[in-house]
Amino acid sequence: MSSGGSGESQRVDKFLWFSRLTKTRGEAQALAESRRLRIDGRVVSRPSALVRPGSVLAFTRFGKVRIVRVDILPTRRGSATDSQLLYSDLTQD
Repeated sequence: MSSGGSGESQRVDKFLWFSRLTKTRGEAQALAESRRLRIDGRVVSRPSALVRPGSVLAFTRFGKVRIVRVDILPTRRGSATDSQLLYSDLTQD
């Protein structure tokens, strides 16, 4: 996993898949293209949009709004336990 320095960035579809917020990379790409995903408040329409540590992602999945802050940029898709260390869940129930 990466430490999350100031100059680092990653495609949003890769982050969503690596962090297990979506089951497949194709699902992550479809989410970005659907315009149901926001990065720091701006609507995303392409999977190649970049996220950085500190970016806030807001999206709907299965009828529920999810808000997460990127804490660490991953270099691979790890276990479910490891993936929870990559972001902070800001969603209020």
